[in-house]
Amino acid sequence: MARLVRKEAHRPYVFQDGQIKFPVSLCACGLSKNQPFCDGSHKKTFDEEAQKIYFYDVAGRRETTEP
Repeated sequence: MARLVRKEAHRPYVFQDGQIKFPVSLCACGLSKNQPFCDGSHKKTFDEEAQKIYFYDVAGRRETTEP
């Protein structure tokens, strides 16, 4: 089943506290193949325009439409 998830962040959420020895990056773009962790897929979103809607297929290919 396909679903539309609106994500607007173009970088991960980075967490670090005294309990862990290294920072943990959580995906905020929705494109990571390693959910909930970031795999760098957000780099595909850097050139997105605010007035357009973008769709990414399972292979990471982007399509766009005007709202």
